[in-house]
Order: sequence, then C-alpha cells, then structure tokens
Amino acid sequence: MYIGIDVGGTCTDAVMLSNGKVHSTAKISNTPNDLLSSLLQALDAVMQGVSADEVERVVLSTTMITNLIVERKYDPVGVIIMPGPGRKLQQYCNADVHIISGAIDYRGREIIPVNENEVLEVIKKLERRGYTKVAVVGKFSTRNNRHEIKVSDIIKKYKPDWHVEMGHKAGGQLNFPRRIDTTVLTCATKEKYHYFVQSVKEALKRRNIKAQVFIMKADGGTMTLESSEQAPVETIFSGPAASTLGAQALTASGDTSLVVDIGGTTTDLALILSGKPLLSTKGVMVGDKLTQVRTLAVKSVPVGGDSVVEIVGKELIIYSERMGQPYCLGGPFPTPTDALNVMGLTKLGDREKAWKAMKMLGESAGMSPLETARNIINLVVDTVAKEIENMFLEWEQEPAYRIWEVMQKRKMRPQNVVGVGGGAAGFVPQIAVRIGGTPVLPPYASVANAIGAAVAKPTLQVTMRADTEQSIFSIEEEGYQGKINQAPFGFDEALNLAKKWLIDKAKRMNIADQVQDIEITRQEVFNIVRDFKTTGKIYDVCVQTPRGIQWHIGAGGKLI
Repeated sequence: MYIGIDVGGTCTDAVMLSNGKVHSTAKISNTPNDLLSSLLQALDAVMQGVSADEVERVVLSTTMITNLIVERKYDPVGVIIMPGPGRKLQQYCNADVHIISGAIDYRGREIIPVNENEVLEVIKKLERRGYTKVAVVGKFSTRNNRHEIKVSDIIKKYKPDWHVEMGHKAGGQLNFPRRIDTTVLTCATKEKYHYFVQSVKEALKRRNIKAQVFIMKADGGTMTLESSEQAPVETIFSGPAASTLGAQALTASGDTSLVVDIGGTTTDLALILSGKPLLSTKGVMVGDKLTQVRTLAVKSVPVGGDSVVEIVGKELIIYSERMGQPYCLGGPFPTPTDALNVMGLTKLGDREKAWKAMKMLGESAGMSPLETARNIINLVVDTVAKEIENMFLEWEQEPAYRIWEVMQKRKMRPQNVVGVGGGAAGFVPQIAVRIGGTPVLPPYASVANAIGAAVAKPTLQVTMRADTEQSIFSIEEEGYQGKINQAPFGFDEALNLAKKWLIDKAKRMNIADQVQDIEITRQEVFNIVRDFKTTGKIYDVCVQTPRGIQWHIGAGGKLI
C-alpha cells in the first residue's frame, strides 16, 4: 500500500494505492494553524480497514513554500556576501545586502581573509533594522566553505538565537547570483517548513506508520523528508510537480497535454510531451530571479478558487492572496468559488451564501448576482489563458520542446487541456475553449496531486566533487571526503565513482530496484593551471536515479 498526500493552501488531499489502483481518497479542508489535525483526518480517511503495517511508502507534496513565496509571506532576511574582486552584487536579490571582505578563488584557496570587525559592524546594522535571519554567501564557497562558516560562527557567537543560512549548503552549484537568491529563500522559509516536517512526523507517529517517507521535489523526483528540511526550496514547486505526475498517471501513456491545476490559492501550469513532463533548462524562477533549484517547466499563477475578489469603482479585481475559506463556506470575502456556486458549476458550500456574496459585491456597480459571478469567472479564465500564452512562449524555447516539434514533423501545440484540482470542473472547460484546446477531466481529477505523489518513483541524488591535483573527492550528501586511488582519473572515472555511491545509497534504503538508467543532472569540469600548465582538473558531477511514475491509474481521461 502506498499513500500520497498533498498539503495545499486550502485542502489536504490523500490517496491510498493498492497494486497500482486507487483504494481510497480523501479531501480535507485545512484547519487554520493546525496542520497536524488536517493530516490526521486525511490519514484516517484513506486508511479505513487498513493496518499501519501494510503501508510501504508515504510520499508528500506541498504548495506551502510556493504559496509563501507567491503571497510574499516569507520572513525578511539580511544578506552578507563575499564577492571578492570584481563586480558587486547588491542588485541581484531583493534583500538588505552587505558586502564584507573575504575571497576564495575558483580552486578554493583563500586570497583575502575575512575581517571580523566588518562582520561585527554588519551585525549591529542588521540588529538595528530588526533582522533575526541572515544569509551568508561567498562567491566560491562551493570550492571552500571556510569563510561562510567563519562568518556564521561570529554571528552565532554574538547572536546565538539568530538563524543563519550558508550558501554552500543551500546551493551547491557555481553561479553566485542564483546561489544568493537560493540561500535567501532557504533562510526565509526554513522555520515554517520545519513546522510542516514536524507535523508530518507527528501524524505518522500517532498512526503507527513506520514506512519510508519522501517528499516531491520541483523536478518530479523525491527526497527523504529528513533531507528536505535542509533544503526546503527544493519543494518550491513540489505541488505543481505532483499535479503534473498526477495528470500523467491519469491519462493515457504517451499523451501530450497541457496541465492546468486549479487549487484554492494558485493555478499551476505544466506541459507533458508524448508522456514525459517537460523539464526546464533553467532553475526555478521566483519573481524575476532564477534559483539553483532544478524544476519541471511549470508556473504558479497567483489566482485560485479562494482568491479574494473586490470591486473598485465598477471594476472587479482578483487579489493574489487567500484570506480564508470562500464566503459560501463561512469565509470573510467573496471568491471565484462563490461565483462557480452561483453559476451552478460547483456544489461546494451554501448556495444562498454564495448568492449573497455576489449580490454584495455587484450591488455598487449595478450588476446582478448572476452577472457578477459570470464576470468573475471570465476574469479568472482570462487571467489563466493569458499566462498559458506567456508560458507557451517560454516552453517553445526549451530544447526538449523543439526536439518534440521536430519529431512531430510540424509546428504545433498540445491540444488536450487536462484539468486537475478542486476548481478544474468549473474553469478548465472554458479555459480550453479560450485557447482553442480540448478539455479533459480525468477520473480522480480533484485529488490528482496526491495521486502524483503516490505514483512518483523514489529518487536519490549524489553530488561528487573531485580534485585530481590534490587526489581527493567529496560526497556532498554524505559529508564524506576520501582519496582518489586510481590513475588516470578523468570524467568517466568521476562519473563511475558518483554512480557507485548512488547505487550503494539505494541499497541502504532498500530501493536498489529503482536504479536503472542513472540520470546526470549536473556535470562541470575545470582545469587547474599553474605556471601556464594544466596540473589537474576539478570535476563536479551530480547523478540521480530516474524520475517518473510507477503506474498509470487510468487508461485515459474523459473527453468533455
């Protein structure tokens, strides 16, 4: 038995799969500030008649981090950077940035020491401005983390209650600007994510579930719940990744589809080409900033069924944040869900309250409740359709999309618009018509995220760095450093060493059967030059077990 759980901004969805078939499903309205209660209710609903010992694996996805960022509800972070000689980078992140001395070269050698007095001055400035969270990032900290650790130790010495995040832990790749943004987001969200992890652990403990626990990553892979706590930004697009895999599992193998997941807080967009989700060649985009988080080519649009709707003059405005339940469910403000209720496109909540919400909203502009509801639905459809057009312009630049077009022997866009999520039935048919597609509502569409989590293959990752001049290598995830004992040592040897560690790790976690074609997610090679001669090489190799789904739940969606 496999359990999939998706924790959204509005609901917690859960499914239990038995031999690749849906055994039970649940959709639980989230209790404000009480995630544990929602998780327990979801587990109890899907586990009726099933003992905890029968549960082999639990996989979660969540839009928690996505929603925090989309709604700008993350904590403020002060930033200390050590860029060394060259261009300064205050303009690269939307934060309070302070530059201090200290520089490591590309090989990891210290060329400028850290000035402790400068660090103390920055601490005083940050304290005056009310910061308790600090991101510390050096330009080549992935080569040598000594400076970041030293600055962090100084901060902890004088401010032991402050939360400090270091760049070499948050982002392991070169690309200083992206590592800054990745570190800032890690620092800003880690405390809230810790609450999520503790709630999950407590819920599983109370229900005596001792199965392996994973969480979806943005690239459609998974990571253990424990390791995710060190890198919460890896779950930025966990929810959209789960909905993409859910749509893949609920439609026919090899289908090409646009996925539109309409939730309470956001609408997530993704693309499946000939049965494979499109992977972005860039990192996760947050606002106008790129991070180092590997991701499917997805986007979260800040509009959902529970978005607040107001009228200014005679113009309807949908805000990008959720202020509670829809009015028809006892919430404080009118929402698109209330509009769907009035139009007969959903039976969620009290219809009389929904009519009251539309009447209150449209009265000042001289609109009837029906007219108000119709205009709100059109506004949501217009907003999402416009974002879909923008996303197609981005998707069409991806190499994988271009190759797919070549294979089709003509320039085309996917016609199937697969609707999943709680608001799919109400909005997706109209969105599909607006963009000239064919709407598809697969079975179990309302809990597709949870299904996507349940069917996701467990994935493991190993990041290896080797320095042939010093004859040493390190495994980032294990905190291990060892000697290179073979010669010659080139890229093939570096790759094989990384694969060996990955296979050994899979065996320890009893998922060796999942290690088939190992995926290379990153590979970099740098020459070490001394006196105009190459004296060695630095290899950075990151490998991962293959991403994907284990089963197709349905043979195809229902065309409507």
